[in-house]
Amino acid sequence: MLTDLLLEEKFFAVLTGLDAEIAEKVASSGCRHCGGPLYQANYERKPRGAQIAVVREAFSMRHSLCCGRKGCRRRALPPSLRFLGRRVYIGAVVLLASVAAQLLSVLRDARAATGVPGRTLRRWGLWWRDTFPQSSTWTELRARFAPPPPDEIALPNSLLARLGSDLEQQHRASSVADVCELAARLLAPATTLSVPDGSRFVRALRARFAFE
Repeated sequence: MLTDLLLEEKFFAVLTGLDAEIAEKVASSGCRHCGGPLYQANYERKPRGAQIAVVREAFSMRHSLCCGRKGCRRRALPPSLRFLGRRVYIGAVVLLASVAAQLLSVLRDARAATGVPGRTLRRWGLWWRDTFPQSSTWTELRARFAPPPPDEIALPNSLLARLGSDLEQQHRASSVADVCELAARLLAPATTLSVPDGSRFVRALRARFAFE
């Protein structure tokens, strides 16, 4: 995986299209607080791609929604396949750079391979080991795997390795981009707290999921 870290244009196009679909589905459900209509209230992002991804123009905008009913105006942030929470690096970079840090062991080597500072890699490693395994997203995702599920101690490398293996067993392509796209779909519910059941909107697209 470390020999092919650069993500190409097709990868960005797929994630951008899926993010737009998810935002549309969230908008069609109306405001969860008052039932009012949700309108686009997108905001700019300045994401980083390090040495792994050339960040395209489509990644400079994060889908966001705002209730149009007076007296409410609550916002809703749809789940995203492009962004992993508020991190300044795009989600795929967080995944691949974190794996590189695990496989290379020495942060200096991982920094050279990915372009991500060692301090940032260390912080991401703590999130994967301590925070993410306690999340509802991981609880639901883990249950979808045939036993045994990916090793929590080895996340995210264990997750990507398992997804690649599952794709190969299904006789599907399993390039770095394919595995990262699938991981982004599955991790999307973890990218927002303002939609109470983010996984529901992602599951609505399961006809286009590579993993069931």
